[in-house]
Order: sequence, then C-alpha cells, then structure tokens
Amino acid sequence: MSDDATTPEDQAQSANPTAPPTRLLSTSVLVIGTGGAGLRASIELAERGVEVLAVGKRRTHDAHTTLAAGGINAALGTMDPEDSWRQHAADTLRESYFLADPEIVETITRSAARGIEDLERWGMPFAREADGRLSQRFFGAHTYRRTCYAGDYTGLEIQRTLMRRARELDVPIIDTVYITRLLVADGAVFGAYGFDIVTGQEVQIDADAVILAAGGHTRIWRYTSSRRDENTGDSFRLAALAGARIRDAELVQFHPSGLLSPEDAAGTLVSEAARGEGGVLRNVRGERFMERYDPARKELSTRDRVALANFTEIAEGRGTENGGVLLDVSHLPREQILERLPRVYRTLIDLQMLDITTTPIEVAPTAHYSMGGVWVRPEDHGTGVDGLYAIGEASSGLHGANRLGGNSLIELLVYGRITGAEAARYARARTRIERDPRAVEIAHEEIRAFLTGDGIEVPRRLQREVRDVMSAHAGVVRTEDGLREGLERIQELETRALGVTAHPDIAGFDDLAHAFDLLGSLLAARATLESAIERRETRGCHNRADFPEQDPQLRGNMVWSPDSGVVFEPLPEVPEDLRDLVEAPADDSSEGRLVE
Repeated sequence: MSDDATTPEDQAQSANPTAPPTRLLSTSVLVIGTGGAGLRASIELAERGVEVLAVGKRRTHDAHTTLAAGGINAALGTMDPEDSWRQHAADTLRESYFLADPEIVETITRSAARGIEDLERWGMPFAREADGRLSQRFFGAHTYRRTCYAGDYTGLEIQRTLMRRARELDVPIIDTVYITRLLVADGAVFGAYGFDIVTGQEVQIDADAVILAAGGHTRIWRYTSSRRDENTGDSFRLAALAGARIRDAELVQFHPSGLLSPEDAAGTLVSEAARGEGGVLRNVRGERFMERYDPARKELSTRDRVALANFTEIAEGRGTENGGVLLDVSHLPREQILERLPRVYRTLIDLQMLDITTTPIEVAPTAHYSMGGVWVRPEDHGTGVDGLYAIGEASSGLHGANRLGGNSLIELLVYGRITGAEAARYARARTRIERDPRAVEIAHEEIRAFLTGDGIEVPRRLQREVRDVMSAHAGVVRTEDGLREGLERIQELETRALGVTAHPDIAGFDDLAHAFDLLGSLLAARATLESAIERRETRGCHNRADFPEQDPQLRGNMVWSPDSGVVFEPLPEVPEDLRDLVEAPADDSSEGRLVE
C-alpha cells in the first residue's frame, strides 16, 4: 500500500479525530433483529452448533414482539378435536383474499404444532384448562378454537421465553447496533455494516450468511401502532439495495382503533378486546354507525371492515373535530372494565388522564402490520441473494390482503426454525467467500456523509412529512390520482433528504439513526405507492375508491425493486386437497369469538 493510500478507518479518523476505529466482527451467521423471529433463528443455529451473532437497534427485552397481545395459532385440537392443519390453512387462504402463497401457508400450518411444542419445552407459561390441556380460544375468522395464549401478554411471554433459551445457549446479542448496509459481492452476501447507536463507532460484521428479521414498514404512516424507532422500512432498504425484491408492499393492515393524542403516542392501539367486551363505536352525532356497515356483527366485524367504517365516517364529515370516532365502554360495569380491560384502562390514564369507565375514547384507523415484505422462497425464505434470508414481518407470503389473527406469532416460530437450519447448512457448505472492499467503502462513506455534511434538513422533520404524505395519499382508501400525487411528494422529499446532516450529542447517535430511518422510510414509501397504483382493484385491506370491485386477473403479487419497479407475478392455484375447505361457506357469526 502506498503512503498516501487511505482506508475507511483512516477517513473516519480524519473526519472525526475522536472517533474510534471501525470495529471488525465475524461470525458464521449474522441475525439482524432481536425480536421473536431473530431470537428463534438464533436459537436454532446455536442448537446446531453454528456460530451466530444477533444484533438489533433497540433493547431485546423491548422488541416489537412484546406488544402482541392476543395469541398464537396452531391446530392442536385441544378444545375442538375436529380442527386440522388443513382447516387452518383454508382459513388463512380465505382471509388473505387468496393472495397468500399456498406453499408458505401449508408449511406454517403443518409445522405450527411443533412451534408450540418448542415454546412449551422452553417454559412458556401458556394458559391451560383444569385438566392441564393448553387452552385455545376463538379469534375472528377461525373455524375452530386454535389460538393459544398467555393472558393478554402472549407476545411478551414469547419474547421472554426465547430470551431465556438464548441465554441458556450463550447466544451473543448486541442490541445497540444499527445496520445500514448489507455487504454483497458477486450476488452473495458476506456480512453487514453499521454503527453503534451509543458510541457512534462504525461496525463491520463479516458473515457467511445473514438472516434479516428487522420488521416491517408501518411507521411510515402518521398514525401507527409501531413506536418511533421501529418498523421504519429498514428491512425493505437493506434487502432492496442488496439485490432482493419487495412483495406486496401495498398490503398493510390498518387497525380500527388507534389513539389520536398525545402527539408522541398517536396511533397507540386500543385493544380490540374493548369492542369484544361490548364497546360501541359512535360518530360525532352519537349514531352507532356499525349498524350500517355490518348489521349482524356490528363492532365485532373483521378488522378491515371496521377500519373502513371508521375511515368512512371521518372522511364524510361525521367524525370528531380532531378527525376520529368515539369508542365507548362507559356503559359497561366499572368492575368489568378493570378486570377485563386493565391495559386499556391504564394506557388511557397514563397517556391522556382519561377515565374510560366514564368517558369515550377518541380513535381512528392506525397502520398496524406489514403483510408484505421481502420476497422469499417458500421452502427456506431465501431472498434470491445467495446467503441472505428474511423472516417475520420483514418477509412476505403468508398474509396476503388480510392477516388472520394469531398467525404472525406462529410464523416467527416456524420459519425461525426452518431458516435457521437452512442458514446453518449454507454456512457450513460455503468454502469460498468473495469480499468486495468497495461495498465496505460505500457503507462507510454513507455514514460519513451524514456526519460531515453541511445541509440544513433535519431527518425527523422529513420523517414527519413522509408520514403525512402516506396518511393523506395511501391510507385506508386510495385513488390513482391520490397515489400519484403522493409519489410526486415523496420524490420531492427524496431530493431534500440529500441535504440531511446528522448531529450526534452527548446522549448518543440517535440523530444518525433517524437519518437512516428516513432513508428506509422513503424507499418503503416509494415501493408502497408504486405497488398500490398497479393494484387497480379493491381486495382486503387495499381499498381503491376508483376500482371498488375485486379483479380475478389480479390474483397475484406486486413485486417491486428499485431498478425494475413493479412486476405482477401470478400465484399458483390452491392445492386440490384444500380447495373444498377454502370454498366452503364461512361462519361469519361473532358468537363466542374475539375480534381479530
């Protein structure tokens, strides 16, 4: 090397003389994300004796998985012996509006029982009947009782169980690392690059395989159940820049009841248990409007229908001054509310000093779950980039246009195990690794540009504008004109984002994290808008006011990439052995069922 040659480490020191040199780590398999999906994959790798490192950008004990309340599905037949994996698959396909991949659906429903057994073996405190059987309850759109649960803290208990098992196996976890780029050479991944959120130290992680488990993109809407630093589209950007594709970006589940205030908690969920216990939805005129939209089930209708009803009341001028509707449980006995809805009661006291036993709650639809994500193969969740896999909400293929309640948690368990095993096999078989110094340099320069720039744009301000654009133009109901206007606005924000400068302070490098959150949000927004334009129909969560009917020709996926835009890919037919179950008349009654 000549005397005047410089390395990324030299450049970092020159730009910031106090910056520590890049930290170099190596492992057989790198797992990005330390929620339920990432932990389950890490456990599988450790049990197989394969070196694994799990990294995340927020504390593992507070991963998004902990917010899942309702339950986890498996056709165990403990309550209804007639249930089967085939019926579970049929319910999933029907609720997906036939946009789910039949092979992915079959894999998950066949393997669900093993996922529950794994959790039991590791000490998961499931609710049980008096005779010791696992309790299972109805969720909306399920033919039988197949949802296992642990009170209304199911996700939290799953996360705790997986964390405990990971500790037993000595799985190394670093939960202060923000991954900004995947490192790829000749179509194969060789690691990842990022920085420590606390110290700002850049981190290069060399790996034989990478599993992406970093969540979805619901934070790009104004009202969302995701917290500020999660589900900002990281997975979309990491995968797309590495050469993978995004499937079904336009298919986003909106929860009917998110809070409108306070500002920093807008979108926080009011559990659907509030409606399940007898809560009533009213507009500003005091009308119980669900009688117009679903006279039989009213507030116990499916999530997509209630969200659409709430949106319609607000859009047509029957909402509150703040743009919401009223969810009222105050007619219920106080004791019932405190016993059955303790989290809802506590949340409203904490956030608004509002007593739900006497006062209605102001709510509006809130972006809740990314049903699309990185395109993956059904057999192993490979992405098409050698050595790169995606699981959990980062991936796609199971939910289609409407997620069956309770399916997201079992997806983590099933494909966490399958993909962990496949990544182990791939890493062991890999005998030659190409590493491209230019890929490392690009990742380093991207971080350095944010820290040394002189632009005046503030990342969080632009993030807010992204959310405003998506809420205005790609919310519950969409039109071609609105989507195209939204795309023009996003293009303007992409230009302004070139002028973003990050300003770390004594508290850490959160501002740099916000800058990369912005990049992920912009890419995810573009993918969503362009895909939504091409889906010229109304199907499940995707409501097109200009195309109100379902189009049989669009039974397939919108697959997006930065280079080729949107490509439509038809889906295979439902297997013959499932077809009769799928086409059988569904029981739409709400008797004895929880909402989704």
